Amino acid sequence: MNFCSHCGAPVSLKIPAGDSLPRHVCEQCGTIHYQNPKVVVGALAEWEDKILLCRRAIEPRYGFWTLPAGFMENNETCGEAALRETREEAGARIALGPMFTFVDLPHISQIHIIYRARLLDLDFHPGEESLDAILLGEADIPWDDIAFRSIDYTLKCFFEDRRKGQFELHSTSFAIPSPGTYR
Repeated sequence: MNFCSHCGAPVSLKIPAGDSLPRHVCEQCGTIHYQNPKVVVGALAEWEDKILLCRRAIEPRYGFWTLPAGFMENNETCGEAALRETREEAGARIALGPMFTFVDLPHISQIHIIYRARLLDLDFHPGEESLDAILLGEADIPWDDIAFRSIDYTLKCFFEDRRKGQFELHSTSFAIPSPGTYR
């Protein structure tokens, strides 16, 4: 950040009085610009024994598979974000279930929240950010082409819980991935 979004003056990086972390501070108006993690929210939508997956039409990880998910908007709940992202990326209507996975990704300042959900009908289609939207069973999941570690983790937890017959809330944190990957 170079300039204050409040008054337009240059900002400097320093630790404000009473704080413990460096922040962008406007020397002119005194505004402290906090930068906080981004929240990614999505849904693991089921139809019978299959899961709705989308093939990404955008970077990062163009052409790789993911659950319908994206950045939460201001003034919406996590659940509303999951419903919206599923409509936007897969054109699908879902009934939202409980939160299923919560993944911390501190190296990119994000958290990923995935809900379990049920498809309401088979009237879905790829949205603008998806090349494809399809239902796949566990044996057909393209495991080597899953876009993100959080989605791989979510899918593996789901299929394991389904085998056990009991679904739990899963939480983890991922360290920095290997260079050149998003996994």
